[in-house]
Amino acid sequence: MNFLRTFFATVLGTLTAISLIIIFGLLTLSGIASIFNSSTLSKTFSSKSVLNLNFNLPIVERKPTFSEIQNFLGLDEDIIGLPNIISAIKTAEENPDIKGIRLRSDYIDAGWPQTHSIRKALNKFKKTGKFIYAYGDFFTQKGYYLSSVADSIFLNPVGDLELKGLASEVLYYSDFQDQYGFKMEVIRHGKYKSAVEPFLQNKMSNENKTQISSLLNDVWSVIKGEISISRSLKENTIDKLASNSNFSNPQSAVNARLIDGLIYEDVFDEKIKTRLGIELKDKLGKVNISQINSTSLKYNSQIKDRIGVVFAEGPILYGEGTEDIIAQGVFVETIDDLAKDDWIKAVVIRVNSPGGSALTSELLWRSIEKLKKSKPVIVSIGNIAASGGYYIASGADYIFADPMSITGSIGVFATLPNAKGFLDNIGINAQTVQTHPNSLGYSPYQNINNEFKKRIKTGIENTYETFKNRVIKGRSLKPEVVEKISQGRVWSGKQAHKLGLIDSLGDLQEAINFAAKKVSIDEYNVIEYPQFEESLEKIFMGITPEILNKSPLEILIPKENFLKNEFKINRSQKSFLYTMLPFELIIK
Repeated sequence: MNFLRTFFATVLGTLTAISLIIIFGLLTLSGIASIFNSSTLSKTFSSKSVLNLNFNLPIVERKPTFSEIQNFLGLDEDIIGLPNIISAIKTAEENPDIKGIRLRSDYIDAGWPQTHSIRKALNKFKKTGKFIYAYGDFFTQKGYYLSSVADSIFLNPVGDLELKGLASEVLYYSDFQDQYGFKMEVIRHGKYKSAVEPFLQNKMSNENKTQISSLLNDVWSVIKGEISISRSLKENTIDKLASNSNFSNPQSAVNARLIDGLIYEDVFDEKIKTRLGIELKDKLGKVNISQINSTSLKYNSQIKDRIGVVFAEGPILYGEGTEDIIAQGVFVETIDDLAKDDWIKAVVIRVNSPGGSALTSELLWRSIEKLKKSKPVIVSIGNIAASGGYYIASGADYIFADPMSITGSIGVFATLPNAKGFLDNIGINAQTVQTHPNSLGYSPYQNINNEFKKRIKTGIENTYETFKNRVIKGRSLKPEVVEKISQGRVWSGKQAHKLGLIDSLGDLQEAINFAAKKVSIDEYNVIEYPQFEESLEKIFMGITPEILNKSPLEILIPKENFLKNEFKINRSQKSFLYTMLPFELIIK
């Protein structure tokens, strides 16, 4: 026994010591990385260099906060933050050594509004007289849309190009529920609240078809309009090509004037060298996003004025909150701290959320209302700010959205998993003993009683009225107008602008510029929030394979599947009321 005690004590002590060494080593490495990164500000490049943009990587609203160590280890290019991209393009625009951009966006992994923001920055870069050359082994439709901004686009001689228009696919579970006895009990308000529609029927309602069709056509109008300008083609020509053309034969893309030439990538680089006026034998000077951003001072300690940018990313849930989950814990604390910070002159909230908990949405709305008393609050809508996402945005002093953003969805619903039919089929019968008629409340193993359903229905009606009142007050709209554009219907940013749900079409940078003008400051530092702790767990999460950070259900179910979102919300929430996007809208 003494031997075993000594053995296990030694093992435990050794493991503890190793853990402490790892922690100390990683934190030391982080400090060294920070110093190393800051020391690169004087970095210069060849006088004939190009910014090398490879967008065949995941693009997120905000790069994970603990990034110094990833940058130091060369892992920072695995995920790209949208602000980092925009900053790199702007810095390259001003750097005399950067003569052009080498662009790869075969299959850009970003939302349409994010892609639109990048394209706008590239278009501004091109207007300075510098060039953009794009290349792809193949082009998805989104990849081609971005690449179409280039002066010249080249495709692999055996490549492919996708131009097909837009579509969205929604799965319906009614027959599945009937067959297996496992269903979602649904209580809702609003004829457009189709998030729950897949659980009630086996085909799409006319209301849902109407709103999806309207969204797709609005987004497509932006896509084809910008391609037509860049490629000097008529919009109806783009429509005809999308309807009738098959570009599996790459020469047909050249014939249609969508592509400028069919070449291999090494020849593509030779074309860039020729444009730069350097010898073909010489090495092409390619500068990546991290390198170009390292030449630009991100924080000027001589400037005291600041604009705070709060990134609200992911579903809205009740709890503490993380970088990809919006919750009242960390976000309310952050907003309250910003209200007290005299150096923060204005706050921009970047919302990218399909919504979620109605209670949390109200708590966040309340904190933003208090913040407005001390400084301007501007909202920038990313890919989506629907339902709860729009709830927290509605009270801002000013709202920006991309034309292709998805917003609105003013409505409330409740979904409660029920396995009564399934349990009956396998011979399991739940029995209850209670002191009062409604003591049990909700149980997934029994049919929902009328009293409980009535209570939830009352809560939905009250929350819906509260939601509408927030919009009426925040947007200065008449009640009858808000009711007409509510009922859970979603709108594109372009439509939302016409309806008065937002103030201007624009991206995050335009929102920041507007905030600065609002408080009459020309020089300021931009500080990103929330500032999460740099824990050991976050370090490992940042440098381990993504699959290790997922639940088994999230691994097995594709990310676009609505059931996954239902699982995420229902597994951790006590409230049954949701202000959430009316359906999982994946635009293909």
